[in-house]
Amino acid sequence: MSELLLRARCFATAAHAAIDQRRKYTGAPYIEHPAAVAAMVAEHGGSDVMIAAAWLHDVVEDTAITLALLRQEFGTEVAALVEWLSDLQTPEDGNRAVRKAREAKRLSGAPAEAQTIKYADLIHNTASIVRHDPGFARVYLREKRHVLAGMTSGHPVLYQKALDSLQAGEQQLSLTPRQAGTASQ
Repeated sequence: MSELLLRARCFATAAHAAIDQRRKYTGAPYIEHPAAVAAMVAEHGGSDVMIAAAWLHDVVEDTAITLALLRQEFGTEVAALVEWLSDLQTPEDGNRAVRKAREAKRLSGAPAEAQTIKYADLIHNTASIVRHDPGFARVYLREKRHVLAGMTSGHPVLYQKALDSLQAGEQQLSLTPRQAGTASQ
């Protein structure tokens, strides 16, 4: 493991542990999620910068860590990817539908590296949400279909796996394509 990746892993682990962040449905230490995302990105040929950003992708959104600190600690490339991956909107920015539409539009302009990390994030989150929260999963799957429709520049295999994970979730919940908000893909 490169020095950059070791630092990113340790930094993300400490940041999430500092607030005792846990996975919503299992109570497991939160770092299992960034670890899974980073592993997927690495498995699909991601650069060290991408893998570092995968480790760090939730620290700005979920902890007191700032983009300025990430820039200082990890450089502009890593911080820029984390910025693309961080949804920093609040309820004051509009209702959920407005915020998610804005986020989908923003991510459609993200660089391929950020989209690749986002695919891995979506894949890992989808299985957990469908398994543990079927009611919310129906909303989540529809929103993520919309996001993926505009995010087509990332790694093609991970993109397909992200689509497949949404489809598997829809099938598990027995959603029809219309209920899932899909057009034929």
